[in-house]
Amino acid sequence: MAHKRVVLCLLGTVLAASMLSGCAGKKSDPVTITVWTYYNGDQLDTFNNLAEKFNETVGKKQGITVDSKSLGTVEDLEKNVLAAADGEVGASEVPNIFSAYADTAYTMDQKDMLVDISGYLTDKEKEQYVEGYLKEGDFSDDGSIKIFPVAKSTELLFLNDTDWQKFATDTGAEYDDLKSIEGLVETAEKYYNWTDEQTPDQPNDGKALFGRDAMANYILVGAQELGCDIFEVKDEKMTLNFDKDVIRTLWDNYYVPYIRGYFSASGRFRSDDVKTGNVLGYVGSTSSATFFPTEVTNDSGDTYDISLKVLPSPKFKDGDDYAVQQGAGMVVTKGSDEEIKASVEFLKWFTKPENNIDFSVGSGYLPVTNEANSIDKIKSVESDISSSMEEILTKSVEEINNNNLYYMHAFENGNDARTVLQEAFEDVAQQDRATVEERLTEGQSAQEAEAEFLSDDYFENWYQNVLSELQAYEG
Repeated sequence: MAHKRVVLCLLGTVLAASMLSGCAGKKSDPVTITVWTYYNGDQLDTFNNLAEKFNETVGKKQGITVDSKSLGTVEDLEKNVLAAADGEVGASEVPNIFSAYADTAYTMDQKDMLVDISGYLTDKEKEQYVEGYLKEGDFSDDGSIKIFPVAKSTELLFLNDTDWQKFATDTGAEYDDLKSIEGLVETAEKYYNWTDEQTPDQPNDGKALFGRDAMANYILVGAQELGCDIFEVKDEKMTLNFDKDVIRTLWDNYYVPYIRGYFSASGRFRSDDVKTGNVLGYVGSTSSATFFPTEVTNDSGDTYDISLKVLPSPKFKDGDDYAVQQGAGMVVTKGSDEEIKASVEFLKWFTKPENNIDFSVGSGYLPVTNEANSIDKIKSVESDISSSMEEILTKSVEEINNNNLYYMHAFENGNDARTVLQEAFEDVAQQDRATVEERLTEGQSAQEAEAEFLSDDYFENWYQNVLSELQAYEG
């Protein structure tokens, strides 16, 4: 009997040990996280390659699989995210992670859909990131992080150097002439007159030198350079500072040269205008550099190769040094604790210097950590970088490091207010230039055709109308 009890005790001990051993060795259940982006072309290929690399390494070890999907454009992504959040019929489920600018992230946060990931990062981990990049996702100024920075960009001037050299040889124009906004306007006038002179039998057919991709950036960053924060945000409430003198300076250096034909915007993006020869250069996001054309097909149907020259974004001559900070981050949506932890794990891996630099070189975006935000570090990781991408990233890093960085703080209906501002300059300039061109074809002189739009009364009426529209968005 005693012997039987001993055997049973031993069996019990072995069974208990076996169960404990099994529990200790059991891995967490596998988790799949969905990621939606707006990336296309080289950017999408590079992101997908990195996601696949994560799945095959860290993800495989930790039981995490990243399933990524491009929704096409920023607008398409935003539309699908909001449809998913609102539970619209036919909409997909809300992804675990999606690319978002501050306005979309703010809207989703108001719907109580986002995770404050500050608690998932140690203080040491937070210190690794460029401080301003983390602050962009702190809507309440309380240290929260609602947007995880994964790739940033600023703006540069991208120039068709092949055709610029012909113009420069004939006129003596220099790259330095494009350092200031005032110098850019003067050079654009010179270019318009130079091209007009090529066809003496066809008056007023000069070409535009320049265009802008993101009009709102010119207005908001330009105002900062001139000492004015148009949308001043505190505690998520906006105070409007639509200073008339500042706005007039912005008007005189975009609307006026546009009306006169020195600036232009006809394609969907200004890189499209470079490709058709409608402009020589444009200010646009550093991430747009991968879309800069390698050839031009002009109005006559002639196609020829062109080379790229990258220059700093022009600033107002007597203004402060500011550059735009842009580029969507990633937001993590609410879900199970396992899904949130897995999402943050992937984002931390993605922003490790070696991985983030891989994405930067393949996409034209900039790394987001202090360590990686150096051209020397980038070149040490990517030894096979092309000369054009090296130039782009070198100028980008200089722009980031040598300027105060500006981004538009999130506030309710902030995107709508930004759109009002952008369309007030961009759409009005295009419509009025079209009217000028009609008048020119009817035989009016340039001075006659433009006079209505260049008067003080016209600016005053425009200013009062835009001011009234923007005041509706104040806190």
